[in-house]
Amino acid sequence: MKITIIGAGNMARGIATRALAGGHTVTITAKDPGKAVQLADELCEQADADGRVGAADDEAAVDQTDIVVLAVPFEAARQLAASYGPRLGGKVLIDISNPVDATLDALVVAPGTSAAEQVAEAGGPQVRVVKAFNTTFANTLVDGQVNGTPLDVFIAGDDQSAREEVADLVASGGLNPVDVGALGHARQLEGFQLLHMALQFRAGGHGWASMIKIVTP
Repeated sequence: MKITIIGAGNMARGIATRALAGGHTVTITAKDPGKAVQLADELCEQADADGRVGAADDEAAVDQTDIVVLAVPFEAARQLAASYGPRLGGKVLIDISNPVDATLDALVVAPGTSAAEQVAEAGGPQVRVVKAFNTTFANTLVDGQVNGTPLDVFIAGDDQSAREEVADLVASGGLNPVDVGALGHARQLEGFQLLHMALQFRAGGHGWASMIKIVTP
């Protein structure tokens, strides 16, 4: 698949690393084109992915892709979804954001909604929005595991085929997809990631190296 990642920060690096490990083609685009080029160059060297990763302006990157990943904060994700709108018709749009306040005490979205649902509303009915990767930290994504155990990636979306495409992306990168159903479940995903993030600062914090895992018999 062709994956476009909007953003050039740590989460963009982590998700791109997994996508490249799965054999996909990755394009990085960002508000600062220089940062997009730098990340693409570093990924190419680290992942030995010559020809499968590069940088492009947002027009080319969004139009010529299968999946768009918004690796940006919540407000930026909502604005980008509104800006691209119909151009994303038929594509899968992954929202990874966590709408948390600066002190990690609360969510900044009202009860009864989620960042993902607001991104979907901003993009319009033609955009197939999926919530994914919001419960994983960037450094664990680069490694793909914690203490030898693959990460779980929780996936929520109203379009089943879109969820399946994201699940394929996740699995191909060596991670474990967990389909939780409708996009409304992004409310719970964002809520327990708020707690997960806050735990990083408690006594004996986890140093952004922990994961949330479903363990079955």
